[in-house]
Amino acid sequence: MKKTIGILLAAASLFLLLSFRNPGENDSPASLIEGFRLVEVASVADAMEQLYGKRAYMSHDVRPLSPTKFAGPAVTVLLKKEEHHEGARALQGMLDAIDEAAPGSVYVMVLEDGVDYAGLGGLMSTAMKYRGLAGAVVDGSIRDTPQITKLQFPVFSRGVVPSTTVNHFRFAGKDIPVTCAGVEVRAADIVVADMDGVAVVPREHAAEVLKKAQQLDQSEHSMFPYIEKYKSIREAVARFGRL
Repeated sequence: MKKTIGILLAAASLFLLLSFRNPGENDSPASLIEGFRLVEVASVADAMEQLYGKRAYMSHDVRPLSPTKFAGPAVTVLLKKEEHHEGARALQGMLDAIDEAAPGSVYVMVLEDGVDYAGLGGLMSTAMKYRGLAGAVVDGSIRDTPQITKLQFPVFSRGVVPSTTVNHFRFAGKDIPVTCAGVEVRAADIVVADMDGVAVVPREHAAEVLKKAQQLDQSEHSMFPYIEKYKSIREAVARFGRL
């Protein structure tokens, strides 16, 4: 038993040594994004709260269509609710935002009062997939879920509905500040997503938040074998100082 615990502790230490980096102000955007892909969203949310006293995570009902994990700079799109008969022309800007997005971006779409409308479906997801976007987050709903699932394109939304935004919404801007599911998102802010949900890191705080999130990940992952060994979460919390 002691030998098994020792092996677990050694494996955990090796994992942390290999995955833990020390980000700094001179890190490139690409290296920061790679760092955020490796940390847990819960640690990112905790880091933002501990460093800045700020909620950085989106509402609980923003959920992934299928298991996923990604991070990338935001491309923001806002749609305003308005009934009209202009068809897809009124939404041209949201399509331009996809075609102009850099590979690795995260498409963040906000539909004003739009939970009963699908802001994204199979066609847009296909375009995002083949342009190399990292994923999409929709403050609203989605449709064409069999096609999106087949694509294996990562999408978070507040629901699934069969409706359309055509003739019900107008494009109101891209790469502008938006409030997505309770969190402000600006163009190029870093969006981090996994099965726990979605968090947003202001681009100017990225290095500091990543460093703190890595520290939180390190301490938590070190606690698992400790709890297994001593069979006590109370002792682990007292030893590592976190929960």
